[in-house]
Amino acid sequence: MLDQLREYMLGPTRFMNVLSCFELGIIDELRRNPGSTAVELGAVVGARPDAVEQLLHLPVKDGLVAYDVETGTYLLDGLAAVGDEDLHRVLAIMNATKMVVLRQSFYLTESVRTATTVGLKTLYGHDGNLYEALEEHRDLRDAWATMMDTVTAHIDPWFFDNIDIPPGSKVLDLAGNTGLGAILAYRLTSAPNVHVTTFDLPEKQAECLMNFKAADLEQHCSFIGGDAFHAVPKGFDVVLIKHFVDMFDKNQVLTVLRNAYQALNPGGTLHILGPVYSENLEESYGADFFPTYFLGCTMGQGGPQKLSTYRRWLQSCGFSVTKAIAQDLAEMPADALVAHGILSATKFA
Repeated sequence: MLDQLREYMLGPTRFMNVLSCFELGIIDELRRNPGSTAVELGAVVGARPDAVEQLLHLPVKDGLVAYDVETGTYLLDGLAAVGDEDLHRVLAIMNATKMVVLRQSFYLTESVRTATTVGLKTLYGHDGNLYEALEEHRDLRDAWATMMDTVTAHIDPWFFDNIDIPPGSKVLDLAGNTGLGAILAYRLTSAPNVHVTTFDLPEKQAECLMNFKAADLEQHCSFIGGDAFHAVPKGFDVVLIKHFVDMFDKNQVLTVLRNAYQALNPGGTLHILGPVYSENLEESYGADFFPTYFLGCTMGQGGPQKLSTYRRWLQSCGFSVTKAIAQDLAEMPADALVAHGILSATKFA
């Protein structure tokens, strides 16, 4: 157990050591000029040779970089085999972890006690959640959005490949933000004559309609303003909830699910997409990341659940669950932190 506790103690310092090697440009320089000394690396990246040497001890220890004792030179070891696309994805996540998670997580204990994002208040003077702060603080938005773009690129096609939207459906993208989800829903579904409505807070309307116009989808997508926790417009055949239910505690999630139930026509279907924990928590890294991420850095509440938990919650709200699947971790990149899940449920009443 002490060995395991030591790994927790060393986590933040190991993370920043390796990330700093990338940020300084040391890894890029070794890719361009393998066999460089600490003096040569320092001259290129603008750092003291002694500091470069210290930073490279850990990458050498872990096999990311190799060191030739006889010549005193460094070259890439394990990192030489990592392709540009994979490295871009990993660095996007690492940068978001630094900007969005590492700093704010210093205040995790206070955030849990107050159910607020104390780090955002302390560091940015922001009262509210991360998603609101993204509109005001470019450094947070750039780091978070770059990471989420890499997630969306492979999650949304998988989502729409695994759900059914019948021809002629009236679709509601609940909490659809500024309409990009509605645009993807229209483009990625193969069903004809589908109309997709974004439902979100009224202040999102102008940007949402602008996005529909830019995508030339004004005839196929529309916007309704409102609050998902109060009431949701009725008369829809399909309701989509993507990357939303994991942001809130149980009672609020149940409120949203009940409102989604009321929004559906009899026989209509709800499709939920979001990160999920494995039924056996030892099988994924979701529990390593998301409690700190949601409780300390983004919402002050929330966090993913197991598919079995979401199934029970849906059934308690009157739904009949027809599908509950998660991504196969064995088919995902080895650096993946979490599997996403899909739950489909029908309103029969």
